[in-house]
Amino acid sequence: MIDRPAPGSELTAWLEYLEQLDPSRIVLGLERTRTVIESMGFAPPPFRVFTVGGTNGKGSVAAYLAALLHAAGRGPVGLYTSPHLLDYRERIVVAGHMVEGADLVTVFETVEQARGDTPLTYFEFGTVAALEMFRRAGVREAVLEVGLGGRLDAVNALDAVAAAVVSVSLDHQRWLGTDRDSIGREKGGIFRSARPAVIGDRDPPRGLIEAACSAGADIRLIGRDFDVEDSAEGWTYQGRERSLGPLPEPGIPGLRQRDNAAVALALLEAVEPGALSDPATPGRALSAVRLGGRLECRRDSRNVEWLLDVAHNPAAAAVLAEWLRKAPRRRTRAVFAMLGDKDAAAVAEIMAPCIDEWHLAGLTGPREQRAAELAKRTADAISNPFLWDNIDEAIASAVRNARPGERIVVFGSFHTLAQALASGLVPQENVCESA
Repeated sequence: MIDRPAPGSELTAWLEYLEQLDPSRIVLGLERTRTVIESMGFAPPPFRVFTVGGTNGKGSVAAYLAALLHAAGRGPVGLYTSPHLLDYRERIVVAGHMVEGADLVTVFETVEQARGDTPLTYFEFGTVAALEMFRRAGVREAVLEVGLGGRLDAVNALDAVAAAVVSVSLDHQRWLGTDRDSIGREKGGIFRSARPAVIGDRDPPRGLIEAACSAGADIRLIGRDFDVEDSAEGWTYQGRERSLGPLPEPGIPGLRQRDNAAVALALLEAVEPGALSDPATPGRALSAVRLGGRLECRRDSRNVEWLLDVAHNPAAAAVLAEWLRKAPRRRTRAVFAMLGDKDAAAVAEIMAPCIDEWHLAGLTGPREQRAAELAKRTADAISNPFLWDNIDEAIASAVRNARPGERIVVFGSFHTLAQALASGLVPQENVCESA
């Protein structure tokens, strides 16, 4: 047990303290968060809240929406996402910039004092801290990404003026349910009565629609109330009330990013329809968005292409595999590591046709999975993989084997990419074109 940091401590001391709250422990429920934020005067909050949930794509939609709100003159805009790759401050962004470490320390101290005897998990503490940071920064609009599920996630302690569920697929079944209906019902818990409920799943499960109807929300479905259409000069957003286009490609690479951008536009249309009167401003905002670890393409000095992706479930793996199938064919080596509670077998089956050589690595921690166990679970899809204790060893081996013009794909979780980027073996700049 780490003692509470003394006044004036560095950010690293506070993060170590928060981590001893057990970052891997998932305790769903709103009572603890509501108790603390109400004691801090967030009822109601001094800014409008947009909540974005979903199995995959929610980080992209949240980033797009924050950029659109900023471009519409609604700033300063706060963006709260999770998890982070290298720096905790990636989670809390104001007006497009990570917050200062010293400011975050001050906010941590405030939250610690305010919570008193109320226990908070790592994620709950961070959520309250983000809200307090936004208040101090004078944020007018706050975009909050759901951490897990929706109904009982900490960000749902505040009522959103509009909310979106981007997609629903199988993940976190231990907490959310074993089928898409059950998971969709949990994710739909972020919707509110008479407020926009934007659904970006083109085949939404019944449970998600039932949750939106039960809440009495203003449902806006992709394919019915808004959609994406190809145009000669890019693509067009077709909304419920108006269309917008032609638009440039969204800044985050991937074959589903037009849909994700459309979800963000549908949220904006629902609350600020005037912001869609001119395609130039939202188009520039969408094309300028970047998000690390989402089909992030780099190239090293030997002309080896690197593709970094946080894909950690079958649906995300399908997007990654689709990208690889459409990209120029190169001999491809994979550095693959996953947490022990994920569906590694399904991910490996999806990715196997795209990979020529596998380097499996172990991840340590409360949800650890060693390389040998990962190999056992994926044996039906992966033959003769190289096994390594950690990410550094796996990457070093893939680099030794790679030849100019070939490709290395690193994927499996945020933890996988974070360790890869910290290894110093991955090229630092994004310098190659995406498919």
